Amino acid sequence: MALHHVPGCPFVFRIDGIVLPCNFCFFFFFFLVPQKYAYPADELMPLSCKGRVRGLEPNRGDIDDSLGKFSLTLIDTLDTLVVLNKLEEFEEAVKRVTKDVRLDNDIVVSVFETNIRVLGGLLGAHVMADMLRGQGKRMQWYQDELLHMAKELGYRLLPAFNTTSGLPYPRVNLRYGVLNPLSRTGTESDTCTACAGTMILEFAALSRLSGEAVFEEHARKALDVLWDKRQRGSDLVGTVINIHSGDWVRRDSGVGAGIDSYYEYLMKAYILLGDNVYLERFNTHYSAIMKYISQPPLLLSVHMHNPTVSVRSWMDSLLAFFPGLQVLRGDLKPAIETHEMLYQVTQQHKFLPEAFTTEFRVHWGQHPLRPEFAESTYFLYKATGDPYYLKVGQSIVEKLNAHARVPCGFAAVQDVRTGTHEDRMDSFFLAEMFKYLYLLFSEKSQLPIDIDNYIFTTEAHLLPVSLSTTQSPCRGNSTPILPAEEDIFTYSCPSAQILFPNNPSFAKTIRDSYKYLTGVGRAPHAAASGGQKGTYRVKLIAEVSQTPEEEEVVPLVVQLISPPFLGRTVLTAGPAKFGMDLTKEEHGPNTGTSGRSAPYSACGSIENAEELHGNIALALRGDCMFAAKARRLQEAGAIGVIFIDHREGSSSEETPLFQMVGDGGSTSDITIPLVFLFSREGDVLTRALEEHRNVDVLLLPRERQMGRGCYSMCVAFFRETKSASGEQGCHHPTVAGAQ
Repeated sequence: MALHHVPGCPFVFRIDGIVLPCNFCFFFFFFLVPQKYAYPADELMPLSCKGRVRGLEPNRGDIDDSLGKFSLTLIDTLDTLVVLNKLEEFEEAVKRVTKDVRLDNDIVVSVFETNIRVLGGLLGAHVMADMLRGQGKRMQWYQDELLHMAKELGYRLLPAFNTTSGLPYPRVNLRYGVLNPLSRTGTESDTCTACAGTMILEFAALSRLSGEAVFEEHARKALDVLWDKRQRGSDLVGTVINIHSGDWVRRDSGVGAGIDSYYEYLMKAYILLGDNVYLERFNTHYSAIMKYISQPPLLLSVHMHNPTVSVRSWMDSLLAFFPGLQVLRGDLKPAIETHEMLYQVTQQHKFLPEAFTTEFRVHWGQHPLRPEFAESTYFLYKATGDPYYLKVGQSIVEKLNAHARVPCGFAAVQDVRTGTHEDRMDSFFLAEMFKYLYLLFSEKSQLPIDIDNYIFTTEAHLLPVSLSTTQSPCRGNSTPILPAEEDIFTYSCPSAQILFPNNPSFAKTIRDSYKYLTGVGRAPHAAASGGQKGTYRVKLIAEVSQTPEEEEVVPLVVQLISPPFLGRTVLTAGPAKFGMDLTKEEHGPNTGTSGRSAPYSACGSIENAEELHGNIALALRGDCMFAAKARRLQEAGAIGVIFIDHREGSSSEETPLFQMVGDGGSTSDITIPLVFLFSREGDVLTRALEEHRNVDVLLLPRERQMGRGCYSMCVAFFRETKSASGEQGCHHPTVAGAQ
C-alpha cells in the first residue's frame, strides 16, 4: 500500500482507492491549530477556540487531574511530529518545550496520567531527538534537555510511592509531593489497578536512559504487589485496591477501565526490558482472561473471586485496546472476533459509546475521541495484511471528519445518539489517534524510523526495544514458575514475520461468522434459501459464548385475537433457540392474555407476578440476558414471553430476524414459548394494551397463523376450554386457513 497524492490537490492522498487527508492536513490539525489557539495551555477547547487553563475554566472533576500547566498537548504529541516526518517542526517544538515548560507548579495531578502523557512524551521525544542528533543532520544543539526534564518529573512523581505497600497514591502535587501540609493530597486510600500498574515502561525507560535505578525499582515493586494480591484461584485482579493495606475495594475484573493497561504493561515490559518474569505473569493472567472474561466476541467483567458470575451486562470502550494486545501475543482469532464486534458497534452508533450493553445498546453515550479502536485496527492490519482493516480505518477518518471535526479542531461527542459536542479535545486524541491512523496507511519505507525497533506505550509514545540490553533486570524481580496452560505463543517472540499469518483470507474466514452481529449492514430482505417455505438464512446474534453461525429461522407471529382485532392484526416475530419450540405441531398455537412485566426489563424481581400468572408477559430487551428474563417470568407464573426490542424504530421490514440464544449455560429449565418483536411491531402491541385493558394473543409459526373469519368463535372457544380443561383452543388444523 503506497501513498499517492491526488493530482491537483496537495492536501489529500489516495491509497488503493481510499482517499484520506494528507500528511499536511494531519499536521495542520494536530499541531498548528492547537499552537495557534491554545499554547501554552494544556489543552485546546475546540468549540471555544481557546486553551483550557486549569482554574480558569469550570472544574470537571477527575478529568482535570491530567492538567498540570505543563503544555500537556504539545509534550504529548512531540514524537508524532517525527512519525509524520515533520522534523523541522519537531525541532522547533522541542526548543519551545525546553524553553517554556515548568514542571514545579503548585498543582495536584494524576500520577497515572502525568506518567503516560508527560513523562512518556518527554522520553519518546528524547529518543527521537537523540536519534536525529546521531544521524548528524538535525538537533546538533540538543544536549539531552528532554531527558533532564523527564528525570526531574520522575523525581516529582516519586513521593506518590511513599506508602507501606509500595502502591502509589493516585495524585501528587508537582511542587510539594504528597504528605506535605501544602500538598492538598495524601488523604486518598484507594487507586485503580491500571493506575498503579502502568508505570513500568516509562519508569524503567527513565532508569535505563538516565542510569538511576530508583524509578524502575519503584514501578517494579508496585507490580509485585498487584501480582501478589491477585486472586489465587482465578488468577484475576480487581479494579480498585487500597494503597495502604493492599485489600481489594472493587472486586470486578475485566480488561477495560480500571485494569486495561496493567495487562498491557506486563506484556510490553517483557518486550521492552527482556525480562521473562513479566511474560510469565502476563501469560498467567491471559489464561485466566481467556477462561473467564473472553466470551467471543464479547469481553465481560466477572467477580474475581467467583469468575463464573458476570457482574454487569455492559462493556466499556477502553477494552477496545485488547485485540491489539492479543495481536502482540499472536492470538489472532479472538482479536479478530472482538474487533469485528467493536467495528459493528461503531457502524451502528458512529463511534464507540463510552459503554454499551451486550446487546449493543448505548449504556453511556459519551465518546471523548478515544483511540483504542484505531490502535487495534492498526495492529490487526499489520498482522494480517487484510485491506479490510484499511476500510475500517477509512471509516474512522470519515466519521471523525463528519461528526467530530469543528473549525478549531476535533470535539468530543457528548452523546453518540444525538451527536452533540463537548468543548473538549484530550491530548491522547492527537498523541494516539492521529499517529495510529497515519501509520495504518503508511509503508514502513516511508517512515523516518524503523517502527519495528520501538514499542508503543499505552499513550503511543515510542520507546526503543534496545533498552533490554542496556541494563540487567532489577534485583529481586523473580516469579515462581506457575503450572499455567501453555500454547505455541507462550514463549514466542512477537514477530510479525514469524507468528502472524499475513493472509487476508485468514482474517476474513473468522470475521464472516460475526458479520451481521448487530443487524447493521445486512440487506433488509433476505431471500428465501430453499427448504421450507418462509424460512430465511440470517445470522444468529450471540449474547454470550456461542459462536455465531448461519441458522434456519422460521418466522413466528404474534396474532391479536380479542375484540376489536379478531385476528386481523398479525405481527412478525423471531424465535428463540430455547424454551418451547413453537414449530412443533403438537404444541399448537399458544394463547394467552398479554401483560407488561414490572420492571419492564424483567432484570430484577418481578413485582407484578400475581398479575402475570397464567398470562403472556411483555418484556423489554436489554440490561440482562434473554434467558435471565425468561427464567424470572416463568417463575412468576407467565405462560409465555414476548420480548420487545429497545432500539427505537427497528422493524422486521428493515432488519432480518434472528434467533434469541441463551446465556452460555443450560436452558433446559425454560419451557415456556418465547418470541421477539422489533420496536415498531412491539409498539402496535403496547398501544393495543393501553387502549384495551385485556389483549389476547396467539404465538405460532407464521405459516400456521389463524384465518380471520372464525375468530369470534375461536376466541370464545379458547376462553371456555382454557378455564375448563387447561387446554388451549384454536388448534391447527381445525381452523387454520379459514377465511
